[in-house]
Amino acid sequence: MDALLIYFVKVNMALVLFYAFYRLFFHKDTFFRWRRITLLAFFAASLVYPLLNIQEWMREQEPMVIVADLYAANILPEITVSAATPEVVNWRNFIIDSSQMLYVGIALLLMLRFCIQLFSIFKIRFRAKEMILQGVKVYKLSHAQGPFSFFRWIFVHPESHEEHALEEILAHESTHVREWHSVDVVVSELFCALCWFNPFIWLIKREVRNNLEFLADNKVLEQGYDCKTYQYHLLGLTHQKSVATIYNNFNVLPLKNRIKMMNKKRTKQIARTKYLLFVPLLVLLLLISNIDSVARNTSNLLKNVLPESSEITQDAVETAQLPQDQEPQKKTNDEEEAFEIAEVTPEYPGGLPALMSFLSQNVQYPAKAAEKKIEGTVTVKFIVNKDGSISDAIILRGVEPSLDAEALRVINSMPKWKPGKQRGKEVRVKYTIPIRFRITQPVSQEKKVEVVAASIDKSPADNDAVFEVVENSPQYPGGISALMEFLNQNIKYPQKAAAEKIEGIVTVQFVVTKEGNIKDPIVLRGENADLAEEAIRVVKLMPKWQPGTQRGVAVNVKYTVPVRFRLN
Repeated sequence: MDALLIYFVKVNMALVLFYAFYRLFFHKDTFFRWRRITLLAFFAASLVYPLLNIQEWMREQEPMVIVADLYAANILPEITVSAATPEVVNWRNFIIDSSQMLYVGIALLLMLRFCIQLFSIFKIRFRAKEMILQGVKVYKLSHAQGPFSFFRWIFVHPESHEEHALEEILAHESTHVREWHSVDVVVSELFCALCWFNPFIWLIKREVRNNLEFLADNKVLEQGYDCKTYQYHLLGLTHQKSVATIYNNFNVLPLKNRIKMMNKKRTKQIARTKYLLFVPLLVLLLLISNIDSVARNTSNLLKNVLPESSEITQDAVETAQLPQDQEPQKKTNDEEEAFEIAEVTPEYPGGLPALMSFLSQNVQYPAKAAEKKIEGTVTVKFIVNKDGSISDAIILRGVEPSLDAEALRVINSMPKWKPGKQRGKEVRVKYTIPIRFRITQPVSQEKKVEVVAASIDKSPADNDAVFEVVENSPQYPGGISALMEFLNQNIKYPQKAAAEKIEGIVTVQFVVTKEGNIKDPIVLRGENADLAEEAIRVVKLMPKWQPGTQRGVAVNVKYTVPVRFRLN
């Protein structure tokens, strides 16, 4: 999903939540000034909170990391491509494009309406005669019309009002001018134009307008004017044309609510404390906004152990903490809970190359599995204890009992690791290793088949080196969602495969160069030649990626993408 669209969705979701929060706690009290501040805070917070980044802090909090893991576990790693021929209309793209055009069209119309209203006010301002009325500078309207104000301008038709009523009108409109109420009105109008499809923004706009009138009415009454007389004057102006627009109207509807609010008993001052509830609500929104990014980073770890999403040739062994809550097989009451992800991850003595060398030298291909030519990846999860020892090894994803048993045997025979750390202290950390068993030569009963699990320890200084595993993986511009969207829009289901109802997953591996270019795409898995050819074609069309880095240097990195072809 495009970053701008994600931001836009978050803004609108916040407006929905804020309106519900307002209706639940504030809309019946008489703290009009507090309500105004809160409504303006809703607009500001909805725009700002999606931009705030607290991911680093969240990664330091164990409960947040667990939640992110669980969220990441639901992210689908596959690309699904529906069958479509050149003659068939792609209804999905048609609906998306039409929706975008409809949104932009209506938003532009609303912005045009706003500009026209703004122009009409300026037009009235420059045609009206400036005068001083009861000590207040006003602009005299040329014909009978309801009084209104806009920023520092007050417009009134003096001949249409009695002297006493005119005093109340000027007191009311002066409050709008003095406290810059037009700012609230303009902001709410702009939000309505941009988020017009969200019904809650229109409800918030209504609350903004009503609250400004409540505030101005309350100010008039505080100056000593009689409440009933003032209300009768309001009712007497209902016949005058005064449509609610981007200016503040003296007789803005509905008058019934204004009269009820004037007669309402004042809310006790202690009730103001409920406005502090906005702070935890904003914190909650901030956490929810950032959990998605944290989870997507976690999913980058997940994909390293899911064979269909990012299987690595030569089976480079990588670190990955899966969001699994399985109970360890051997756990005593004295043992502490193991971390899913620690600030400092455990390390095999000698690093990753030494670990892969150990596995290559010690894993023995079971004779029974070799004879039957059984291959596959066994994913083993274990705990690196505070003293570096290995315990609680379990099979997360097995292939065949003899292969699973061999993987467990070798993992349990590993020497002590350098333990992981959290806040400077050694902790127990969960760790996951995928081991691929692959037959590399004809099998005979006299000769064992070696496990392919070794990789060369390359240096970033080697310009031609292609890394299997790096500190920072390559990134498609816009992230995994943008990559999925690109594939969905560009892949065409081969007509022959569609006619024969051939479906399946094509796994393509390629190299992301240190410049971000795509080169050497190959098919690792794909039974149909037409599907494989189409997957390769689209991979070659991809734009430049953000290259992977090792020790702060951009390097060439292998990357694998699975593409599922499925008929509707």
